[in-house]
Order: sequence, then C-alpha cells, then structure tokens
Amino acid sequence: MEGPNKALTGPHLPGPGAPTPHRAFTARPAGKRACPETRLKKLLTLILSMAAKGEELAEKIREISVAEFFEKNRHLLGYENPTRSLLTVVKEAVENSTDAAEEAGILPEIKVEIQQLAEGRFKVMVEDNGPGIPSSKVPVAFAKFLVGSKFHRLRQSRGIQGIGIHGAVLYSQLTTGKPAKVLSSLGGNDPIHEFELMIDVTKNEPIVLSHRTLPNPKGWHGVRVELEVEGRYVDKITQSVPEYLRQTAIVNPFATLHFKGPNGASFTYRRRVEELPRQPKEIKPHPHGVELGLLRRMLSNTSAKTLLGFLTTEFCRVGRTSALEICSLASLNPGQHPQKLSGEEVLRLHKAMQSAKLMGPPTDCLSPLGEQMLLEGLKREFRAEKYVAVTRPPAVYRGNPFQIECGIAYGGELKEPVQILRFANRVPLLYHQGDCAFTQAIREVDWRRYGIPQDDFPKAPMVILLHFVSVWVPFTSEGKQALACYPEIMREAKLALQDAGRELSQYISRKERLREKQLRMGLFERYMPELAESLSKLTGRPKEEIMAQLERRLDEEKG
Repeated sequence: MEGPNKALTGPHLPGPGAPTPHRAFTARPAGKRACPETRLKKLLTLILSMAAKGEELAEKIREISVAEFFEKNRHLLGYENPTRSLLTVVKEAVENSTDAAEEAGILPEIKVEIQQLAEGRFKVMVEDNGPGIPSSKVPVAFAKFLVGSKFHRLRQSRGIQGIGIHGAVLYSQLTTGKPAKVLSSLGGNDPIHEFELMIDVTKNEPIVLSHRTLPNPKGWHGVRVELEVEGRYVDKITQSVPEYLRQTAIVNPFATLHFKGPNGASFTYRRRVEELPRQPKEIKPHPHGVELGLLRRMLSNTSAKTLLGFLTTEFCRVGRTSALEICSLASLNPGQHPQKLSGEEVLRLHKAMQSAKLMGPPTDCLSPLGEQMLLEGLKREFRAEKYVAVTRPPAVYRGNPFQIECGIAYGGELKEPVQILRFANRVPLLYHQGDCAFTQAIREVDWRRYGIPQDDFPKAPMVILLHFVSVWVPFTSEGKQALACYPEIMREAKLALQDAGRELSQYISRKERLREKQLRMGLFERYMPELAESLSKLTGRPKEEIMAQLERRLDEEKG
C-alpha cells in the first residue's frame, strides 16, 4: 500500500526531501531588514540629489534670441549652399527695394552689381530710387530681426516676415566678418547717411560701428546696400542671379533693372509699362482665418470695452448683427469685457467665429498684375507664336483672400521641355519646385484635353507662368520658395490652367485645321497639271484654260 507522501509526488511536484522551488518568497531574516530611520535617510539623500541635478540643468537653460537661432540655422533662410546663398542675398535686397519704391508710388529703378574679391568671396551692391529710410530707423531696419513695416498688417507685399534683409546682413557677418554698409537719403536737402552695421546675435540688436553724413548735391533719394559674402556665382543655370532678375522683369514690367556681373557681363531690363499696378489696401483679419493663439493675443491687446465692440472693430466683415450672432453661438454676453474671458469662453468664441456665416474678406487688398501686364512680360522674354493670360476671380483660404494668375507662351522659338515659372506676390520662386502647389497643379491637369501631349508634365514647346497674389503667402518654409498645397489654392491653380488651356486649345485646333488644309492644297497643287490634262481629254477644252481655272481656285482657297 502506497504511503501518503508517495501519492503526492508526480512529474510537476518535488519528491520528499527535495528543495523548495520558490526561494524568492522565503522570509527575509529579521536581522537584515533596514530600520525606518535608515530608509528615511536614504530617501532624503535621493530627493536632495535629484533637486541638485534639477538646479544644475536649470542653470544650463537659457533664452536665445531669434538672431542667434538663425545664426545656427541659416539654411532655413535659404543660405544652404554657396550658389543659393549669393542668390538669396541679391533677392532679399531687390525685394526690399522694389516694395519700397512701389509703396511710395515711384516706378522702380534698381541697380545690382556683384564684384569678385577673391575665390568664393563677393561684394554685392544693390541700389534703388525709392523714398529712402529716415536715419534713425536704418539700424533696426537692417540689423534687427522681426522688425519691418509689413509683418503686423494684412496687405499684399513681397516681404512680410521681418526676416529677409536681416538674414543677408547676418550671413555677411558670419561668412566674412565684415559689417553691412548702408547708404540712405530721403532726397531734397537731406544728406546721405552712411552706416556700418552688424547684429548682436545674443540680444538681436543692431551694432552701429559708424555713422557719418555725406553731401547730397543731386538730391538723390533711395537706399544702397553693400555686403561682402561667401558664395559661388553662376550664370547659366535656372537658379542663378541673372535668371532671377530675368524672371523678376517678367512679372514687374513697370521696373527697370540694371545688372553688372563679376565676369564683366552686364544687361538692362527696361520697363515696358509706365504705370504702377493698383496699390493694394490694408485689411483687418477675417474671423474665419484667425487661429486660437492670435485670438487670445487680440483679446488681451484690444482697447474695446465690450465683446461686441471687439468683434466689430478688430475684424473685417463683422457688423453689429454678425457680432451678436457670434456671441449667441458662443453663449456669451455681448457686453462682457473681452479681456476677462476665461479660457473655456475663448474656446467657445473661436468656435463660433469659425462657424458663423459671414461675407468673404474684401479683395481690394489684392493687386494682381492683370492679363495685359502678364502678356507684356511674356512677350518681353519669349519669342512665341501664341500668348495666353488669365486672371482668376479672388478666392479665400483660411480667411485670407488670394488670386491666381496664369500665363502661357506657346510655339515659335520655344523648345521642349516645358518651362515652369512660379511667382508669389511678383517674386520668382526658383527652388523647391517639386514641393510647390503650382507644380502639383500642373501635373494634375489633363493637358491631352487641350491638344497637348502629356507625360508627367505637358510635352510641348511652351512656358507656363503661375502667379500667386495674397495678403499672406503660405510658404512651406522660411526660405520662401514653394507654396503649401492648400485645397483652395490647388483648385484655383488648376482652374486658371484649364482656362488658359481652353484658349490655347482653340489656337492649336485652328492651327491643325490650317495645317491639314495646307497639306490638301499642296497635294492639289502637286497633281494639278495631271488633273488639267485629264480634264482636257474628257471635256475637249484646252489644257491651258483648265489650268488657269484651277490656279484661280487654288488662289481663292489660299485666301
């Protein structure tokens, strides 16, 4: 008979006398357990150690200025390789000059000169005939980031970020250690003020190394900027200074541009139009385009005493009725003080502003080139057989009004492949073509419907120009070279291309019909003697008489 211990053994159970398998659960000897005082001491030591490390990390944390940020990330501004860096310096200075002259109602005349000082080192000089800058404002205008006359307002202009020319000054300072030289005068009896400037990157403040006044006997007005920079000059690629100026001349036919390069080459693009485009007006933000963070800032900075007053004075297209509707949707008292809204109330207000039915923003803040100026610009540069220009009606994205313009030059002396010219507020976009909404729109249009063969892009001897006009350009980066693919922008770009494509299709169809007609007439003329001889035998009439009739008929067909 089996004993009790035998019955309890098995394949998964230890036999009699086997060691206990769960040794981790055995009781700890009482003599080795730490006393409460020791454990508390260790805990306090750990807490003090963590606090010391936290203080050490806190000492390493410091605020950096925007200038210092761009010093370490200059590629964000377009200074990512020598060729593009030199182009960016010229581009930023030319944009400043053109904007200043236009706003003052002056037909721009801009001189650009590049001198090579050594291998990979250049001196860039850009001079304009604009209104000039008051001497007290010159240092901050050129040597302090996020300072400008355009960033705080909604109005169409080339530069709006308060970064461009300051980045060029910083790039010069970083690569050559040389200060920027700026000359400015308001004209008339105002002398010429000459500054040598650098940027204090830790404080984002200008450093004025020198300031002197020079006589101005001719009453010159404008600004001249001189920068020494590292770079590489090329003139035979699409991303070059000459190409940038050529494209600038296309969409600014009212400007005269002079250029003198380091290789001795020089050229001038003279204005083709003696009239400036209509001056765009400044507008207030539209409720549909205001983000939550901006709304919070507007609420804290407003001088309005009531929410109703805030809505009617700080936004466009919001009257008393619309403001009351927004307050009702947000369940807010119209008489409430805007600066006393709670966080949850601000969220409700923002949601109500987005959902309220409002008129679109006014479009007199836009100043498109217009079809005639587009045609003049294309004819200036391209010898084509057909030119088409389209200006779309204004549209809206995120509460911001915008317009798309399209121009096409076709045939003539143009060669394949298709050339794509992209512009935003009259500024050429030479880089990042593949990332741009315009490039994507060209790909998505079915060009075969308009009689043009297509692979990825249309396959024809043609130039496609697209121009984006808006109070706020949605660039994909600070380098300002490609447009973001907002659905509204994509839609309008494709509609502009399709409008131009239909007009071009009519020309191509007429041309094809004419070609077929000429082919038929050529065959008829070739076999006309044989036809006259056969008809003479059939009718008995002289061959010469029949030949004369056929020739008259052929002349009538030729018109």
